[in-house]
Amino acid sequence: MPSTSAHSEGAELGRYLRARRTQTSPGHVGLTVGAGIRRTPGLRREELATLAGISIDYYVRLERGKETRPSPAVLDSLARALHMDDQEHQHLRELAARAARYVSEPPPAPTRTVRPHLKLLLEALRPNPAYVISRSMDMLAWNPGGQALYVGLEDWPVKHRNLARYLFLHPAARGLFPDWDRQITACVARLRAIAGTAPDAPDLTHLVGELLLKSPDFAGLWERYEVTGRKPAHKTFQHPQVGTITLTSQSLHVEGTPGQRIGVYTAEPGTPDHDALLLLDMTAPSAATPRTTPDRNRLGDL
Repeated sequence: MPSTSAHSEGAELGRYLRARRTQTSPGHVGLTVGAGIRRTPGLRREELATLAGISIDYYVRLERGKETRPSPAVLDSLARALHMDDQEHQHLRELAARAARYVSEPPPAPTRTVRPHLKLLLEALRPNPAYVISRSMDMLAWNPGGQALYVGLEDWPVKHRNLARYLFLHPAARGLFPDWDRQITACVARLRAIAGTAPDAPDLTHLVGELLLKSPDFAGLWERYEVTGRKPAHKTFQHPQVGTITLTSQSLHVEGTPGQRIGVYTAEPGTPDHDALLLLDMTAPSAATPRTTPDRNRLGDL
């Protein structure tokens, strides 16, 4: 008999298939829609099963989390039928692999400790804003510009400084990003992709639970189960201290420390954007001496 964990992993695979199915229109996959009213958004289960060349009973078991060992051929057929891109297809494979392994215990959360040489690296990258974040987007370390770029983030207690939380819950975020809708879509897609393969990890479940409760925007995007929202290479900030600034962003995985990434923003020397970076770096509080947070700025409901 499958374990409780196996059922949970199978349910995650089923949720992903259902989300992709209900968001795929019949016309998109070449089906002719009749004149009658369709009660089901997107494809019906039987339509997807037919397109993928599998039985409807087998597909229903997959979507309900009762079948946890689909073959690679079945996964490939479903991905083709749903017109998944490479990233979505890979996510489907990862969910199926995890369901088949019957993992009994969630893996431990990656370490939050930032090695000393990484903090030296952040300092050496000045005036370019840079920071180290966890897989759940907690800010673990930063140089002055890396924190000051996100207006008002320093007003939150250190343990609550998280870029996903900032995007959805900080009052300054919408004004900071002219393409806020695009930013939050990419953010949720990243969290969805990670949570799909580690659904019980405490660092992710706590953050997701909080955002589902406090942000209708997050809840709506989370329900869509999209995993292909890569952030753009260039990001524009409407910064109250240095004006409008467009920067090139780069994310680097930290070798030897799973789950940690370094984020860096750069601008071409001699440009107004680079001048704005210099100003931001000079006027930002030192990362080594964080400002004291007044009680009125603390997040009392977090």
